[in-house]
Amino acid sequence: MYFKKILLAVALIGLVIAGYFAYYVYSAMFVPNTAFNNSEAYIYIESDADYNKVRESLIPLLKNINTFDALAKRKKYVANVKAGRYIIKKDMTNNDIINSIRSNNIPVKVSFNNQNSLELLAGRIAKQIETDSVSLLEVFNDRSFLEKNGFNEATALGMYIPNSYEFFWNTSAESFRDRMLTEYNKFWNDSRLEKARKANLTPDEVIALASIVQEESKQKSEQARIAGVYINRLKNNWPLQADPTLKFAAYRLPKYKNTVIKRVLNVHKEINSPYNTYKNVGLPPGLIAMPDISAIDAVLNFETHNYFYFAADAKKPGYHKFARTLSQHNQNAREYQRYLSQQGIRR
Repeated sequence: MYFKKILLAVALIGLVIAGYFAYYVYSAMFVPNTAFNNSEAYIYIESDADYNKVRESLIPLLKNINTFDALAKRKKYVANVKAGRYIIKKDMTNNDIINSIRSNNIPVKVSFNNQNSLELLAGRIAKQIETDSVSLLEVFNDRSFLEKNGFNEATALGMYIPNSYEFFWNTSAESFRDRMLTEYNKFWNDSRLEKARKANLTPDEVIALASIVQEESKQKSEQARIAGVYINRLKNNWPLQADPTLKFAAYRLPKYKNTVIKRVLNVHKEINSPYNTYKNVGLPPGLIAMPDISAIDAVLNFETHNYFYFAADAKKPGYHKFARTLSQHNQNAREYQRYLSQQGIRR
């Protein structure tokens, strides 16, 4: 009888232990374990992160980190951390969370425009994905890559077509650059290449001209007309005489560092630079700014007309007056110069 009681007690203890274990397993796997009030949260797991780093990121988001630890060990996640950006939804269980951060790397939207140097572009991208700006700039300037793909120091920025793209957050600098080359080649489809050929321009030359057009006017409605003016000058072997190229040349000189040129003067026209389109006939060696797609397409679809000149419209800021003759242009230009003087803009 005594022996039976012992067996019964042992059995009851075993049931209690089994029940506790079952409850613990159930809690670890199937009970909601999120501690935030929003509908979702994101965690960013770096490429060199181990489980302890992941754990630190999760502690503020979970009610019970210990049950998560237990299941993470059980599911062998502890030794198989994956880098990336992951979503955790409100009321997810530990099992759901582990499944999400193991295999559901969520892409990010990477966007850029108006980044007028590779340095600025690297800084902009580094704010959106894991890699740092130094690594990005290094691969952007990789000479062997540039030469292999037909670029040089002056044209390298033109490979990056401003838009929004999907990337995994943990994309490396090299992978980002290579993807941008793929996007560049997609952009230059047969239709755009044929339009460039008809304009007697290479893709690099189209982008260089587009950068000038965009700096001349942000108004999409007149960009194709401005492009047509420059095409007319190129066809007739005239110098482009594009003021934005003078500013670009000036800003590369120590004298103009940390200055803003609001008015192009005759002294700027004397700057000795391949970007001085008053002294040099034809297009500059490369782009002077990152053109939007609208400006690139404005060049490819330039307006056919007989205008050879344009000047800023004093009565309609942001727009221009176009002229066929030099006398018409001089009249328009004098009107705008008077406007600048009235505004107190001397340089």
